[in-house]
Amino acid sequence: MDGLLVIDKPSGPTSHDVVARIRRLLGERRVGHTGTLDPAATGVLPLVVGRATRLARFLSERGKSYDADISLGVATDTYDAEGTPLGPPCQGPLPSREAIDRALDAFRGTFIQQPPAYSAKKIAGRRSYRIARADARHGRRDGSTTSLLRRLPEPVPVTIQRIEILALEAARLSLRVDCSAGCYVRALAHDLGERLGIGAHLAGLRRTRSGDLTLSEAVELDAIDREPDLAVRALIPPARMLSSLPAVTLTPQGVHRAVHGQDLGPADAEQGLGSLFRASPSAKTSESLFVRLFDAQGELIAIGAPARTPGFLHPAVVLV
Repeated sequence: MDGLLVIDKPSGPTSHDVVARIRRLLGERRVGHTGTLDPAATGVLPLVVGRATRLARFLSERGKSYDADISLGVATDTYDAEGTPLGPPCQGPLPSREAIDRALDAFRGTFIQQPPAYSAKKIAGRRSYRIARADARHGRRDGSTTSLLRRLPEPVPVTIQRIEILALEAARLSLRVDCSAGCYVRALAHDLGERLGIGAHLAGLRRTRSGDLTLSEAVELDAIDREPDLAVRALIPPARMLSSLPAVTLTPQGVHRAVHGQDLGPADAEQGLGSLFRASPSAKTSESLFVRLFDAQGELIAIGAPARTPGFLHPAVVLV
């Protein structure tokens, strides 16, 4: 059983909990997610099943879209509603919609974001949230600069293509956010509160898109619990995954070479290799350089990338 299963994650379980339930329901050990959602968050959670787990990194690197509810006037240590308030609520007047939109300009485009201390990022091999919880247990939640800053994950560059205000009702702000992978909407909520000078935290989050996968492809987890065969029917086969990548059909000899991890030249493809080989091999991490490699029957054999030898592709991920 191989492919992609898009779950509409409910609030409550962790992403790992969802993976464990699908493993049990499908009887398949090889199941993984392609980007965590916080337990309280809902929405699109793509899972890879069977041999498709080898394609997880191509899905996790893609952009995301969210509908976020932000509570203005109170910051928390976890940057969301699960955390402990950091001080009393703001007593002054809340900013106008126009003032908030101006403040959001600082987060439109590419900028350096500090991930939350309570996150899955690693610090010296340990999950950041484990370190933060240990600090809290030892009474260091409001610790000194030297103890806290040393324990924060490394800041990372992120890109937000769009932030749109959907609604502002009293202290509740609703946003629509299109962003790069690795962007924390919790951190956006916290940083917006700091920029406005009133504090803020994430009150609710729903992921509406991951890459080109949306809620229209998603299956509710409770529905699969009731009818496990629904997951099998909803499984997207590997041949239909990563549809935004260019596709090349290999000759029988090309299939043989790809399966054995050997570089592929123009003679190993049926057609359409010319422009693919002109990309610079030095930019292998760019998604635009990856190519889906099919056999004559339309089965996805491998994902190719520019080889060190100019004019050749290397099977970076082999599925068979």
